[in-house]
Amino acid sequence: MVTGIFSGSFNPVHIGHLALANWICEYGGVDELWFLVTPHSPLKEENDLMDENLRFEMVKTAIADYPKFRASDFEFALPRPSYSITTLRALQQAYPDRDFALIIGADSWELFPLWKDNEDIINEFSVIIYPRNGYEIHIPDSCRNVRKVEAPLFEVSSTFIRESLREGKDVRFFLPPAVWEKFF
Repeated sequence: MVTGIFSGSFNPVHIGHLALANWICEYGGVDELWFLVTPHSPLKEENDLMDENLRFEMVKTAIADYPKFRASDFEFALPRPSYSITTLRALQQAYPDRDFALIIGADSWELFPLWKDNEDIINEFSVIIYPRNGYEIHIPDSCRNVRKVEAPLFEVSSTFIRESLREGKDVRFFLPPAVWEKFF
């Protein structure tokens, strides 16, 4: 069973996350997808993050009705900041019957050389790259466990949603209805 790991801050989770994850489950070669809520990414500022438990509850609320999705707070118990290689190895140890595939955007792939133990990630796990507007995806021939998918582009961002909410904008249609109703 291939389990896609869609890791992120989900600050907040939005319809772009859900649509992409749905596409990857149905067309991208994964059997299920775990939304792995990251307490703090080492490449992002922590001061603009909502409480991690709140973000986890939002994800659980957003994906409640889709059987191929699972919300995970697995990283909450790991050392911080969260490094993908540490998380993936811990997941593999905890769930040895699963094949984990890391799902990242083309923007993250561009920064991948900066990731801790990036070569180990590529050698030990599958990596699935989805397109992002303005980013080319170049995969060296030596990266046999890395593939790109031709998922549709979803130009919605959590930053846009947070800024819009601060400005008093009604962005209800950018959020899953259950998340809008329960949290905003």
